Amino acid sequence: MRAAADSAAPSPDADTAALAKGGRTNFFGFILRLVARLPFLYFAGRWYGAEALGRFAFAVLVIELVAQLATLGLKRGLAEQLSAPGADHRHVVWDGMFVALLASAIGSAILFAFPVFMYPSGDISTSDRFMAFLVFAIAGTEIALAACAYRYDIGATVRARAIVEPWVISIAAFAFWFVSPPDGLMLSYAAAMVGAFLTALWPMIRHYGGPGVWRPQPAHLIGLARRNAPLAAADAIEWGTRRLDLFILGQFASPAICGIYYMAQQVASLPQKLKTSFEPILGPVITRNLAEKKLSAVAAQVSQVGFWIIAAQAGVALALGIPGQAVMGLPGPEFVVGTAALAFLLAAEVVAATAVVSEAALVYVARHRNLLISLVTLGLQALLSVALILVARSMGLDPIHYAAAVALALMLALGFASVAKAWLLSRILGTPVNSLRWALVWATAGAAVLGWGATRLPEWAELLIGVPVILGIYGWLIWTRGFGPEDRALFRKHPETAASTAG
Repeated sequence: MRAAADSAAPSPDADTAALAKGGRTNFFGFILRLVARLPFLYFAGRWYGAEALGRFAFAVLVIELVAQLATLGLKRGLAEQLSAPGADHRHVVWDGMFVALLASAIGSAILFAFPVFMYPSGDISTSDRFMAFLVFAIAGTEIALAACAYRYDIGATVRARAIVEPWVISIAAFAFWFVSPPDGLMLSYAAAMVGAFLTALWPMIRHYGGPGVWRPQPAHLIGLARRNAPLAAADAIEWGTRRLDLFILGQFASPAICGIYYMAQQVASLPQKLKTSFEPILGPVITRNLAEKKLSAVAAQVSQVGFWIIAAQAGVALALGIPGQAVMGLPGPEFVVGTAALAFLLAAEVVAATAVVSEAALVYVARHRNLLISLVTLGLQALLSVALILVARSMGLDPIHYAAAVALALMLALGFASVAKAWLLSRILGTPVNSLRWALVWATAGAAVLGWGATRLPEWAELLIGVPVILGIYGWLIWTRGFGPEDRALFRKHPETAASTAG
């Protein structure tokens, strides 16, 4: 019986194939999202302007914070619930959706009653107030996609996040400009969130079925929320580290500067999406190996996926950061002053990768200690942000430098989190967790030299020629000097292995 059980368990090669397959699928989604998101950034920058974009950015920040809390940690905790022995998968999924609905209703009611939380600058319209009801659409999408990821259906994430959401918001931003320019950005956001939710809900129902005979069980639901409290807090804090900078900047700078910073955030978030390429599939693989006490396998998977993410993010960051002025000039000349903030934000995404993949395991083996590190990181970011802004103010610098200050603070805080979480996970697993390799240094140096030469070209050539050249030399150096046989599984298909894993 033991031999049969062992043969049924996924092998290390099967886990690598599953991780690589999920990463490939979502990387394709990243490319689709990049292409689809660019029109929105262009319309938002050129047509609506920095001030309207800043107002929109702050409202979205608050709505998504409430939605993040409303998921109650089930974005990652759902995999653990589904992996429990004897779990009824349909009941687990619909319990999660129902809990998110209740939490979303409370959050939406507060935002509807006090819309000033979303729009502190005032001038609130009726349609602005109704944006509060987007909370469940966002929270429900996260839970539905987490449920699909447990069945290795990464295509659902690609369709919802990389096709429907970015294309709807881009097309809607174009259309609403002719219908209602003051509300156009918020209305396009609402259309995109509802579209993504419906796109995620359909495959979830296909995998698990509708509610059917399911009935809510209050005692179980309360226990579910209580167990997931540390995970929910960790999710909210991790999300908050990527939004606290904009919130603090909003207390010291005008909406126009917040709009410029938001544009830099959107560009910098493109490599961040590479990190999320592996999150949906990494959770289920880790939970299964932890259940089987395969701690060294977990450490190896975290290290390998961490390297994949850092290698990809560093290449995209170099390609976007070296010609930064040309990139920021695309949505409009008024955004070029945000180039320094863009550089720090891109660097922050690279240094954060180790923290993210380490946390993917820590949320299952050391929830409270992981939460403590996250809290310290958030506090450090807030302290550094305010301190650097005050230093810039005392030096008489233009307020646009405040944007670079909060971006630098984010980079430093995420660097601390990466070191602390990797160290903690290494101690728990009894095996080193290290995603860094010397090949990253050589590839970065080679790309930087060629990239510096590309900045001497005219702006159009800097983008059309320089960006592909930077990516090309970087990719070649990483492939030849950094990728071993296991790493190259990311670019190979293993139909037999992947199929057995999915089964």
